[in-house]
Amino acid sequence: MILSELKSQWVNLASKYSEDNVLINTLWNNISVNYSKKNRYYHNLYHINSMLLQAKENQSKFDDYEAVNFAIWYHDIIYKSTKKDNEEKSAIFAKKCLNSLNFGGKRTKIIQNLIISTKKHEVVLNENLDNSYLLDFDLSILGTNWESYLIYIQSIRKEYKIYPSFIYNPGRKKVLLHFLEREHLYFTEEYKYKFESQARINIKKEIESL
Repeated sequence: MILSELKSQWVNLASKYSEDNVLINTLWNNISVNYSKKNRYYHNLYHINSMLLQAKENQSKFDDYEAVNFAIWYHDIIYKSTKKDNEEKSAIFAKKCLNSLNFGGKRTKIIQNLIISTKKHEVVLNENLDNSYLLDFDLSILGTNWESYLIYIQSIRKEYKIYPSFIYNPGRKKVLLHFLEREHLYFTEEYKYKFESQARINIKKEIESL
């Protein structure tokens, strides 16, 4: 069900920039195949769907809603837990696909920067709130109830199953402590209010379990 709904959303978006149905379906297949790989326990189409739903809920607050949507679709298109350049490769992948849709070069560059901003989860585009919302959508899982958060961390652990616990746990703890050291995890007032406190509780609880 989710697959057909997402495909419909993709076709509606891409069709605004191309009448080539073969191209649009080819790009969809690339998205579907990449996000459905067997190692995608969290960074999959369910994650994309969650972010797209949040974007739709906040549509009126964007400067470029469609650019944010494209950034969501492509921000994890390349994902290997053993690599540290996933975001850069995803941005390059996005550029090639958007060029094939004759998407504007300036807007394509914005999308690439939005994707790269998810690497360190720091805002790199300050002209509007588009970047802030994108990052908040991406990290909204951190501020959910503990049951949902537990499923999330179990899924992340599966994505890093190649690493034994004595390697994974210190690395994960370092990432989590880095988040706690930040002045805030979220950038928009809505998400700070809605998720910040619970996210910090969840993170501290996970650290204690490592």
